[in-house]
Amino acid sequence: MDHANFVHLHLHSQYSLLDGAIKIDDLVKRGREYKMPALAVTDHGNMFGAIEFYQKASSAGIKPIIGCEVYVAPGARFDKGNARGSSDASYHLVLLCQNITGYRNLCHLISAAYREGFYYKPRIDWELLKERHHGLIALTACLGGEIPTLLGMNRQDEALARVKQMSEIFDDNRLFLELQENHLPEQEPVNRGLIELHNELGLPLVATNDCHYLTREDAYAHEVLLCIQTGKTMDDPNRMRFSNNEFYVKTPDEMSALFAHVPEAIDNTVAIAERCNLELDFKTYHFPQYEKPAEKSLDDVLEEQSREGLDQRLVEIRRVRTVAEDEEKEYRERLEIELACIRQMGFPGYFLIVADFINWAKDHNIPVGPGRGSAAGSLVAFAIRITDIDPMPYNLLFERFLNPERISMPDIDVDFCIYGREDVIEYVRQKYGEGNVAQIITFGTMAAKGVIRDVGRALSMPYGEVDKISKLVPGTLGITLKEALQQEPKLKELVEKDPKVKSLYPIALALEGLTRHASTHAAGVVVTPKPLPEYLPLYTDPKSGGQVTQFAMSYVEKIGLVKFDFLGLKTLTVIDNAVRLIREGKSPDFDLTLVGDDDEETYKLLGAGETTGVFQLESSGMKELLIKLKPSCFEDIIAVCALYRPGPLGSGMVDDFILRKHGKKAITYDFPQLEPILKDTYGVIVYQEQVMLIAQVLANYSLGGADLLRRAMGKKKPEEMAKQKDLFLAGSKENKLDLKKAEGVFDLMEKFAAYGFNKSHSAAYALVAYHTAYLKTHYPVEFMAALLTEDMENTDKVIKNISEVRSMGIEVLPPDINASDRSFTVHERSIRFGLGAVKGVGAAALDSILE
Repeated sequence: MDHANFVHLHLHSQYSLLDGAIKIDDLVKRGREYKMPALAVTDHGNMFGAIEFYQKASSAGIKPIIGCEVYVAPGARFDKGNARGSSDASYHLVLLCQNITGYRNLCHLISAAYREGFYYKPRIDWELLKERHHGLIALTACLGGEIPTLLGMNRQDEALARVKQMSEIFDDNRLFLELQENHLPEQEPVNRGLIELHNELGLPLVATNDCHYLTREDAYAHEVLLCIQTGKTMDDPNRMRFSNNEFYVKTPDEMSALFAHVPEAIDNTVAIAERCNLELDFKTYHFPQYEKPAEKSLDDVLEEQSREGLDQRLVEIRRVRTVAEDEEKEYRERLEIELACIRQMGFPGYFLIVADFINWAKDHNIPVGPGRGSAAGSLVAFAIRITDIDPMPYNLLFERFLNPERISMPDIDVDFCIYGREDVIEYVRQKYGEGNVAQIITFGTMAAKGVIRDVGRALSMPYGEVDKISKLVPGTLGITLKEALQQEPKLKELVEKDPKVKSLYPIALALEGLTRHASTHAAGVVVTPKPLPEYLPLYTDPKSGGQVTQFAMSYVEKIGLVKFDFLGLKTLTVIDNAVRLIREGKSPDFDLTLVGDDDEETYKLLGAGETTGVFQLESSGMKELLIKLKPSCFEDIIAVCALYRPGPLGSGMVDDFILRKHGKKAITYDFPQLEPILKDTYGVIVYQEQVMLIAQVLANYSLGGADLLRRAMGKKKPEEMAKQKDLFLAGSKENKLDLKKAEGVFDLMEKFAAYGFNKSHSAAYALVAYHTAYLKTHYPVEFMAALLTEDMENTDKVIKNISEVRSMGIEVLPPDINASDRSFTVHERSIRFGLGAVKGVGAAALDSILE
């Protein structure tokens, strides 16, 4: 392909929040149309979109140039008192990465800007640039740059002196004087001054367009975006605005025509692009350093801990049920298979790190969930106490969690008591170093309903009108404005006939999907072996002051960093408090882990739908389902957790399941091999793991290959499905099976794959559900007191739970300053109202009463 002779080197994507209006996908598409050999993204003070841009541009055959328009403090970055406003607090400077050294230096610079230099904007200073300039090319930036500002003020001598200092730092021809032809009257004297500096010092010139939106037609929508950023309206004469509509992604021909008088400024864009050759590594995993004895490998440590751990687990299992010799052999064989896979994939350190912080939490009395997600299918995880659900009795598959045929980072999500979660994260910080641990950023976008409200406000439309339009957008998750217009006739009519809505809609459409704000992900934490800016830039969350990655979760993982999900689960606190109350009162030795999963009274409570307060099972729809199903074993609860979702409920699967359980519909199997796999779900395919096992037994798939089949069915790509069907039928033929029946089974698997749920996750959450139901059945006073305490700041929930308590025949004693505690307490068969739930009693008053 013949390449264009110009490259855009100063460009703001949607990650210049509420200022840039260019979506990465649109930019890359435009770059291909213009045959650009390369493109740069230089967002304001951040690198939020760097990896997304890098990967998407590379895939499109465009060389990505990662950069940033940084803010430079006039003096020291720590000095925050002299500026009269944001425009005086910093100058702009464009930095572009030449190589991995430049990338790392830019990450360090931007991280320090947020951590040390934030004043109106994240600012660096020249002291930092002297340390961290290697591998970076600098452009003098727009009118907000220091050199253009001095030239615009007619201070040529100062501009000359400053540019000499800058060129000493950015030596080897790494400083370029940036010309812009944007038809702004104030730009002309700046351009003349820059050309004079070029003539005097020989510093090269470069042409840019400071792009903020994709096309000239997008300029008006961009003005509305600036109003949304500043909280102004379009009819406000003092609003921040661009003076014209020139700041779009111009064609190479347009740029060449604008700079016909200085053609070298155009040529230099390609010359700079040729010098920027950043290669990022997406294949290496960067594991944190797990402390181990010098003479042992990580594999040795994991294997030792796993084998010893399994011995201990088998002792515990035997306290509840018998384990035959051949069953113990199966446990040990499965453990060795998993260990071999973990060793082969190179992930022992990951397991050891997770086990370490989970066991620290347990040692410090912080409740931890029994498991979450596919990790509950791992016997190694169970042996080293990452999880507390035994995968063997429930046929949970390791290969659903770690597939040896598709190497990807293991992902172990962990539920902690909401009050202890931060303590665990702090432990990880202390263990691996403050500079090596951060939470992960997440971005909020301008979705359909929100963008209508934002644009309506900027256009000065009355709140009532905007609210009415916004409410016409259906509440479907992820719905777009185009889809809303197709689905809602009233909205379509307004867009066609109401002049105000007619003008609002195209602007909302243009801005829909743009990134609106950054915040901290609820669970994600990344841990690195070296300081984080060696891998990515950091952002400081203005609310918490905590350090956060500038890349979203998926891109953190793509650059090989290890992330852990620390989730807070209120129910764990309820269970912990209930157990404490039981031990303080009726049963000092009570141990929930010794409770079997076959308690008849608990199943009676579930079958009666008396599940208010029971984890995952308390909605009115769930209660109806439980009453119809009458669960009688733990497998039924696992199935209920998997089936109570819109897909299965709408497909008829749930009704089919209930009819088969109660013998009202025959349970048949096309092949006898299917019975052991499907008997627990009455012949219905409920779980992804069942799809994998069917492929294994009927068509000779390995479980790793079966996991690839499961993924293919989930993605519904026709060419991949045709390939998998051929494999399945070939395997069935080898096993001398009836191919017509085998094809029927494949089609059934494909149909149910859309609804199939991860059994490991269902089983782990079913265990929490069962434990809460058991406590409610056998220790109702203690359980309900713990539940009331946990919800005591929510008046509606307190009222609902007190109503439930009374319906259970338990008396609720009124608050009493002599007898009540902060929380709800147990008094024989009654619950005493907690003072913390009394409205209008402040913390200070509560403390003095309790004293």
